[in-house]
Amino acid sequence: MQNIPVDVGRLGALMCVVPPEPRVNQETGEVRKDRDGNTIYVVGISVRQRDNRRADVIEVAVPNEPRGIEEGTRVHVADLVAVAWEIEGRKGTSFRASSVTPNGASGLGGTAPARSKSPGGEG
Repeated sequence: MQNIPVDVGRLGALMCVVPPEPRVNQETGEVRKDRDGNTIYVVGISVRQRDNRRADVIEVAVPNEPRGIEEGTRVHVADLVAVAWEIEGRKGTSFRASSVTPNGASGLGGTAPARSKSPGGEG
């Protein structure tokens, strides 16, 4: 497997589209854990490319349950790594991060963080 660090600063808007849920082994039904015994959670994140209308959804695995993340929450992803893998002739890329945390306003239809406005309505 090849680990490729991802510069999240070069990505556009990041938003949760699938709330965190424990990663489950498809064959045994057991909740997966990392080497330290932490439950692995998966978060579906929409990544909109800068200066482009195109968006992709990636599933990001993180240790422990992210708090305050729900569908529509804009998020910050720390230490994002793309992992290229190959198993039994199949190839793919998975994503892992040290954490996913709320970034500004949350909830369905969340917008950018609110800015304080002066009495004249200018911010």
